[in-house]
Amino acid sequence: MEAQTRSLLDQVPPERRAEVETRVETLLSELTLEQKVGQLNQLNADFATGTAVDDMDVERGILDGDIGSVLNVADLEEARRFQKLAVEESDHGVPLALALDVIHGHRTIFPIPLGEAASWNPEMAERSAHVAATEAAASGVQWTFAPSADVSRDPRWGRVMEAAGEDPYLAGEFSKARIRGFQGDDLTADDTILACAKHFVGYGAVEAGREYNTVDLSETALREIHLPPFEACLEAGVGSVMNGFNLYERIPASSNETLVTDLLRGELGFEGLVVSDWDSFGELVEHGVAGDLRDAARACIEAGSDVDMVSGSYATELVGLVEDGVVEESLVDRAVRRLLTVKGAMGLFEDPYRYFDEERRSRRILADDHREAAREVARESQVLLKNDDDLLPLDDGGDVALVGGLADSATDMLGAWHAVGDPADVTTLRTTLTDRVENLTYAEGCDRDGSVSDEQLEAAVRAVTSADVAVVAVGERYGQSGEAASRAHLDLPGDQRALLEALVETGTPVAAVLFNGRPLAIDWEAEHVPAILEAWFPGVEAGPAIADVLLGEHNPSGRLPMTFPVTEGQIPVYYNRLRTGRPAEDAGADLTKPPENPSEKYTSRYLDVPNEPLYAFGHGESYTTFAYTDVTLDAATITAEERLAVDVTVENAGDRTGTEVVQVYVRDVVGSRARPVRELVRFENVDLDAGESATVSFELTTADLGFWTADEEYAAEPGEFEVQVGHAADDITAVETFELVG
Repeated sequence: MEAQTRSLLDQVPPERRAEVETRVETLLSELTLEQKVGQLNQLNADFATGTAVDDMDVERGILDGDIGSVLNVADLEEARRFQKLAVEESDHGVPLALALDVIHGHRTIFPIPLGEAASWNPEMAERSAHVAATEAAASGVQWTFAPSADVSRDPRWGRVMEAAGEDPYLAGEFSKARIRGFQGDDLTADDTILACAKHFVGYGAVEAGREYNTVDLSETALREIHLPPFEACLEAGVGSVMNGFNLYERIPASSNETLVTDLLRGELGFEGLVVSDWDSFGELVEHGVAGDLRDAARACIEAGSDVDMVSGSYATELVGLVEDGVVEESLVDRAVRRLLTVKGAMGLFEDPYRYFDEERRSRRILADDHREAAREVARESQVLLKNDDDLLPLDDGGDVALVGGLADSATDMLGAWHAVGDPADVTTLRTTLTDRVENLTYAEGCDRDGSVSDEQLEAAVRAVTSADVAVVAVGERYGQSGEAASRAHLDLPGDQRALLEALVETGTPVAAVLFNGRPLAIDWEAEHVPAILEAWFPGVEAGPAIADVLLGEHNPSGRLPMTFPVTEGQIPVYYNRLRTGRPAEDAGADLTKPPENPSEKYTSRYLDVPNEPLYAFGHGESYTTFAYTDVTLDAATITAEERLAVDVTVENAGDRTGTEVVQVYVRDVVGSRARPVRELVRFENVDLDAGESATVSFELTTADLGFWTADEEYAAEPGEFEVQVGHAADDITAVETFELVG
């Protein structure tokens, strides 16, 4: 795939670009070797986001010129003090870059990124990232380590909550949107911060879904699955990229010259800053590819990695490596030049205090329009997984029982990686439904961790028995997903299934609301609970947004960005799979039962569970119904230079206004390498009134048909292709064919 990289300097107004470049070269000529190495040293100011590293006096380090950037600076006055030390009291006067993980909001917390991706509306992600940047930029933060462009097919990995799911195209569209939201068009604007695409590359493929575990990728998987979202980030002009913790070809990403220099910088043309993940330079020793920090520092600087996050390997070893003639000083200069260019692009040389404005901060933090944006994004992120007998929306005049500790847990609504989010800012589901449902009874039912006492269970059963309908909040606590939160079992934690079983047995219809940071294995719930609404961790406006959907004031339109398995034994299970030499579906077998004859047995299948997932990629129901009445292609054949127009007519055949997500997939029927059964290439949200129809047009190019061929190039091969249009990856309503001719 041809990279269309947009450099950070391309985003600097032309009149300032030469000034930045001149200032950078002047500084490079003035800084001592020790000061240049200090610029590449990033230290931690506050809470740790990794294993412990040696403490360092941050203030002393800034004064001595030993630190060029600081992360986890969450306090405005502390950030101002650090910057003043660097600019006014250190010998060199170079401003610091101050960083914080602003992942899905700064103080106004939005749904987790996986939840945002469930909106299938990148504009929502751009909007939330812009709100986050607006608040962070007024609070002393200049640099965020987001977005995560990782693609993962394993929901056991806790960090799936931080990215956009299993599909490279969807992940790329959301990553681009977040970068636009964070960085805007001009990094000197007071509502922008520097974005960072992470984790380069393949981190989402950790074996067994276990955090920090080994990754073993083919080049084909690298090129087709894990690399495209990063190419999208470069196209959007991301200013920095973070190394992954993982290996590639058994060499850690931080010291992998093939990844950093040859691929990222050479082939893809990235000119920006590469920063390590927490202590990933130092972890080369644990990986067994460096004997000590000196070896690690040499390998990482030679690979093209610039900034060392907290390992201290550059700070303690790089000067000696240069003085001993082991490392060329030009490599240090190259890395420092990139960091100084970023600082210049952010306007720090002109005004190093531009991020410190208490009046602007007080005006922006939790502003009314920010909370309204959080509510809108949370509404669009919810996925109605099932809705038997149209149990939802609720009748707000009926007797409603609300059950579950998560329904009243402000802390958990924030999700993992919630920056400076405060539970006091959260409106819970219990608070909102108490205000908006006339006859509401609340019973805790279970603690936040899923434990159920006899007294809790008895009170919940009483409440549900006397109600017309029950809304039961179940799922994970926020700390059960995110970094360092891998789970081997994906059912509801604790005794929550037992609670649901007891409530279903009352005969009162039950609607479950799921709070979680990953797909869950909820096969029993899917069979026995009439309605299930996936709410993820929705942020500060959790209660109002969920109530809007439960009460029918907003028609759910979310679609799954990641497959829900029947059981963990199916993992990895994902929509864009390859066919096997013995596909079970072609044998006509009932995949829900054990095989009865050899023609069914000797196929690619399980003996005890179906091959198909519980809920497929792209799945999501609505309070109305949509029909595709016409799908047409404008040509039966195209050449490599031509485009193919796809028209889809969508009708709202129900009686409510709603939004349909039209999904367009492509299948390459025969290729030099085996091709997936379908690959997402386009999607669009279509708003329709009851009875209304609209024609949606898509345009495909040969770039949408390409793959990593047997000739080891990214190209589209001539031959037959299918265009598949549908409601979800497992609900294709039309298939049309065309031919690409050479």
